[in-house]
Amino acid sequence: MIDATRYPRLSRVDSPADLRGFDESELPAIADELRAYLIESVGKSGGHFGAGLGVVELTTVLHWIYDTPEDRIVWDVGHQSYPHKILTGRRDSIHTVKQAGGVAPFPKREESEFDTFGVGHSSTSISAALGMAIANARVGNDRKVVAVIGDGAMTAGMAYEALNHAGGMDDEPNLLVILNDNRMSISEAVGGVTRMLGRMTSSQTLNALREGGKKLLGDKRSSGPARFVRRWEEHWKGMFVPSTLFEEMGFHYTGPIDGHDVKALVGALKTLKTLKGPQLLHVITTKGKGYELAEGDQIGYHAVSPFDPDKGLVSKPGAKKPTYTDVFGDWLCDMAAADDRLLGITPAMREGSGLVRFSKEYPERYFDVAIAEQHAVTLAAGMACEGAKPVVAIYSTFLQRGYDQLVHDVATQKLDVLFAIDRGGVVGPDGATHAGNLDLSFLRCVPNMVVMAPADERECRQMLTTGFRHEGPAAVRYPRGSGPGAAVGSALDMLPLGKAEMRRRGARIALLAFGALVTVAEQVGAELGLTVVNMRFIKPLDRTLLLELAASHDGFATLEDNVVAGGAGSAVAELLNAEGVTVPLLHLGLPDAFQRHASREDLLSEAGLDNAGIRASLLRRWPALGSEVATGIRSIAG
Repeated sequence: MIDATRYPRLSRVDSPADLRGFDESELPAIADELRAYLIESVGKSGGHFGAGLGVVELTTVLHWIYDTPEDRIVWDVGHQSYPHKILTGRRDSIHTVKQAGGVAPFPKREESEFDTFGVGHSSTSISAALGMAIANARVGNDRKVVAVIGDGAMTAGMAYEALNHAGGMDDEPNLLVILNDNRMSISEAVGGVTRMLGRMTSSQTLNALREGGKKLLGDKRSSGPARFVRRWEEHWKGMFVPSTLFEEMGFHYTGPIDGHDVKALVGALKTLKTLKGPQLLHVITTKGKGYELAEGDQIGYHAVSPFDPDKGLVSKPGAKKPTYTDVFGDWLCDMAAADDRLLGITPAMREGSGLVRFSKEYPERYFDVAIAEQHAVTLAAGMACEGAKPVVAIYSTFLQRGYDQLVHDVATQKLDVLFAIDRGGVVGPDGATHAGNLDLSFLRCVPNMVVMAPADERECRQMLTTGFRHEGPAAVRYPRGSGPGAAVGSALDMLPLGKAEMRRRGARIALLAFGALVTVAEQVGAELGLTVVNMRFIKPLDRTLLLELAASHDGFATLEDNVVAGGAGSAVAELLNAEGVTVPLLHLGLPDAFQRHASREDLLSEAGLDNAGIRASLLRRWPALGSEVATGIRSIAG
């Protein structure tokens, strides 16, 4: 429970209705308490940190001005929503964020009526809010709809598709878009839009001129003098603001204003709440505001593990086990040194995807395209057309946004693009929107693709080399975190294309394991005396080995940390069916459901993909395996 002596005002806010009971003069103090409580809570739980600190004042004022949840607030880049969650009934449970059974890390409709739209990926808020505004207008409901977009999300194309639609409608929608401009995504925000917004922050002269014109002309904007002044205003905008993008797209632009100035926010939002048509409010905020260490290291404090707020983040002593992301980052630099055709591309995920070292050592070959996955993929296709060898480093869940481009722009043209797919399979605490549970299914059905999943760190490096040197599109899909600890080495070795690896020769049942589940398959195989195969390739499969094993075994069990539907196991079944071979099959994988947020280990256990779950599934399907082990019969030991 919240300490009422430390938080005398915030402790009385169980919902926005309680917040609206305070006088405007108390809002700055409430914001101060909210910031302090956020620092205390995330210090205990870990989670997304800097973005929430940057919107404390904005969140407080929004819920004080608008009649939420009747009025709709749609949050973009959901990791900025922690203050929103605290003010909307989840104050006393915010310390459970990302934990099994705890508060979701992003807005989630089933969690709260105040979470009007589920968020995981960025740049969706304007489209969703516009849809709400249109639907409400059709039934005569005049509730207010606000989209809050920030943390680099304005760099993605979908945001402009929504702006283009909203600003061009004959029946102008009553919609407010708040651009939370903190010059950051996870890394520094990049690109022309970011530069334009930076120049707009110095446009106070423009706003003074505009407001003076409004006072002179009133609302008679259609008169002859008003039209003249409007054209004059646009001319002056070109001098003070190099781009008039938002107003040219049909939005009335207000700002920029200080997003940490409660009085300025209240004044602007009170006015905008009364206006009709599409409005855009530009607010300038500081990511990590109010916590000096986070302000000074906005990248490092984007998301944190539990820490002591008095000390800040402290590195743990001792040797760190390399993650798959580390393996990729080192391989990328080594391969770049060996082949000057290599170019590295990331959609705003330099740190997460392991490109920090590459960006420093090969800055002229490093391309951060901002939050623009579709562009990242087609950019790579264009590079490949001219003889370059692009590597697209991307999270599995974000590649979903570039799927059409992967199919049409890369695969159909058989272009040399390597996809280094991080966070494949179960990811865990960030929930369903960040899970990589679908990639094997949506990749293997694409013609011309080579799809690989490593069993360990060394194999990951080998697969990256194999995919890079392969002529045509290829993907290496690896999980979050570290592997079993295999020595990686420095060689740039290749694997024979489409060849699996026999890990254990047993009898009766063959465990065909893909990627991260090879290690646990070996454990279970040793316990039950079964054959274990590290399949390595999802596409192409090792046809020769599969047919050989089918002739010498009583059944196959496929294991993958991907949904069973259309996954690697399905590929095995399809191959056998095409060959006219009938073998009893057991497909073990992730369920046909969106998994909740919890640890990776908990989610694998729930799906029956840990040692106990796999063993139990095998014994249910082939009960004799258990009796043979129990009686000491080792005929299947090999």
